[in-house]
Amino acid sequence: MRESYLSFERRTTAFSLWCACAMMVLASCIGMYQILARFVFLQPAEWSEVLIRFALIWMVFLGAPSCFRQGAMVCVDLAHRKAGPTGKRVLDALAALAALLLTGFMVWFGFEYAWRGRFQTISGLESFSMTWAYSAVPVGGIFCVLAVVAVLLDPRRQELETAL
Repeated sequence: MRESYLSFERRTTAFSLWCACAMMVLASCIGMYQILARFVFLQPAEWSEVLIRFALIWMVFLGAPSCFRQGAMVCVDLAHRKAGPTGKRVLDALAALAALLLTGFMVWFGFEYAWRGRFQTISGLESFSMTWAYSAVPVGGIFCVLAVVAVLLDPRRQELETAL
């Protein structure tokens, strides 16, 4: 059961990281288009800045699960280094509980906020609902929950191993 969950989590986290990278590429390409349209063709695109902003928002929320999984989020490094095996497990459990609480709030209120924004349109992209932008919070939160549970099952401390 543990191995199948970790395998599922590896796939979902890899997928979310791939999507985050795609959002970064998209934002970069639209940014280049925006520069060309504004300064070369003298025809600025109204939609490009808004789309870049939303691509970056999605990039952050889809990239966060990889940070959780690799142990790159804010943690108590010094306490973890000085603690014994039992203390490390307690710190890991407390950090996971805090992260699950935070991501739980993100998912719950993110869905609520996205639902409320379904009738609001995006300025510059009037045919699109703000739900598409707001959905980054709960979707990223779900991927984060999967990663945090995986950290409890199979902790990785890469930032501690490479620290000076």
